[in-house]
Amino acid sequence: NLVKIKKSKNPNTIFGLPAKSYIDEDFWKQECETVLSNGWLFVGFSHELKKSGDVIPVFIANKPIVLVRNRDDIFAFHNVCSHRCLKLVNEKKNVGKIIRCPYHAWSYDLKGKLKAAPHVGGTNQHKPKGFNFSDHGLKSIKIHIWHDWIFINFNGKAKKFEEYAKPLIKKFDDIDLTKLKYATTLDFGKINTNWKFLIENFIEPYHVQFVHKTTTNQPLKDHYTVVDGMCYGSGVDVDEEDTNNSAALSVTSKYLSLFPNFIIGTYFPNQIGVYLNIPISPGITSQKRIIYTTDGKAMSEKEIKMVKNIWWSVHKEDHEMCERLQEGRYSPAAKEGGLLSPVWEKGVQAFQKLIVDATMKSSKSIKRKKNV
Repeated sequence: NLVKIKKSKNPNTIFGLPAKSYIDEDFWKQECETVLSNGWLFVGFSHELKKSGDVIPVFIANKPIVLVRNRDDIFAFHNVCSHRCLKLVNEKKNVGKIIRCPYHAWSYDLKGKLKAAPHVGGTNQHKPKGFNFSDHGLKSIKIHIWHDWIFINFNGKAKKFEEYAKPLIKKFDDIDLTKLKYATTLDFGKINTNWKFLIENFIEPYHVQFVHKTTTNQPLKDHYTVVDGMCYGSGVDVDEEDTNNSAALSVTSKYLSLFPNFIIGTYFPNQIGVYLNIPISPGITSQKRIIYTTDGKAMSEKEIKMVKNIWWSVHKEDHEMCERLQEGRYSPAAKEGGLLSPVWEKGVQAFQKLIVDATMKSSKSIKRKKNV
């Protein structure tokens, strides 16, 4: 199930990921256990967990998880009861002080500790001899919250987040992220495309003048690319800023991603957009965009409506392209992956290399274990 990128002796002929990395079920399973499990995976927004007892179930990378607010802390757990492994939380809600399994009423507190297992040892035998409640709580997942953004690490072996994300964090030295203020949400639901296409589309500027010719005014010549370790993307510096957020986007911007699925855009003079891309299957990804102001000021209803209209139109244009990219991968002509611009798609090339490295490293580790 390994994927390799075809190489060319010509430096201007750069091949992309082969088609199977977007459509193959076996590769998807491998990707879930490597790319989406070994690093810091973006899974949610802390502002959506306002009150103690708020829970949000997330199905990501073929795994059900649940985010739980307990007073000042947010925890991440595998979303299964320790008894029969039933999915515990089925919808976003407030559970009060207890997460209770609907099947046999096993109950857990907001820190994941097992508090009740009714009649588990027989009628009215709630705590049979030798059954240690402390051994059977919810299985926790390593978590880090950076400002409003919740990251998890499935295998528990990722570097400290500050070290892992340092290339991205340092690009915000000029913005006080502690002053971010929530403005609005654009929830696009499920999109019929592989999650990688949404990342790749966001970080390359090559398509902007063609796909967004009526919704943006950011000439290709004013763009540049960014590649810095786990961070990659592009930026644009425009001559005249449109600070009124009119019908066509025309502001100095940065479009950055942190491997694997975190996306953040900065838009002069006072706006940031963060995307939650949830990989669900090889051909389905859900996407949500949260818009913030960076100066602590609230947007007016008129401004919010205008901003939402602009970004909804831009993203729908992108979604059509990504869904067609997905469909195109079923053609035998796409087997070797197509080509990348050596100038404008440097970020895509860096992202794809990280995909290959993550899956290859895992396969080599498995081979070593088999040989021991």
